[in-house]
Amino acid sequence: MKTVVVIGGSSGIGRAIASAFAEQASVHITGVEAPDNGVTDFGARQYQLDVRNDDAVMAFFAQFTRIDVLVNCAGVILRGGKEFTPQGFADVVDINLNGTQRCCQAAFEALKNAGGCIVNTASMLSFFGSGFVPAYSASKGGIAQLTRSLAIAWAPEGIRVNALAPGWIATELTSALVQDKERSAELIDRTPMGRWGAPDDLIGPALFLASPGAKFVTGVILPVDGGYAAR
Repeated sequence: MKTVVVIGGSSGIGRAIASAFAEQASVHITGVEAPDNGVTDFGARQYQLDVRNDDAVMAFFAQFTRIDVLVNCAGVILRGGKEFTPQGFADVVDINLNGTQRCCQAAFEALKNAGGCIVNTASMLSFFGSGFVPAYSASKGGIAQLTRSLAIAWAPEGIRVNALAPGWIATELTSALVQDKERSAELIDRTPMGRWGAPDDLIGPALFLASPGAKFVTGVILPVDGGYAAR
């Protein structure tokens, strides 16, 4: 049975993707909070992991000799101008971008042993700027470039590296915007498909990027945004 690791798989997009993989693989998920028990309701093993901690990340991945799929979904966003402060900016980049790189690097040997692949989580803000969350935008732009760079570097090792770029997805991170009727209406009006996305909308694209059907696909940043970026 294949082994799938979903970093940040305890909620939101990560949890949706993890639950889908659990139907066909042995799934291991992490979250920043300590889990109530060791196994989720969909059968995945769950662990506490702070992706800012080099030693903790290395220790977590040391248990795996083979990883078929690594999904990096751990991320934060700070609102209310907090990302304009030096500390706020640094914290967001350290979790979103540096954390993704830490996990990719720590998983390298296990991915190489399995001929595995990585699915990172970029964003539509990998392509657009934001006057509200500069650190989040910078980190997601960095993830796009990290994904392309690792795809080039690790292709000779048989490791594919791609990323999803979600649009406006209704999760805990975007709950304030969902509840803001005026702002929510603006976002929906800009989205050709006319609705907020749901975490489940990322399942099909993630499964595809991790499947044999994508065996010649690497270095791709795949928008899943209801057409938002087309305008």
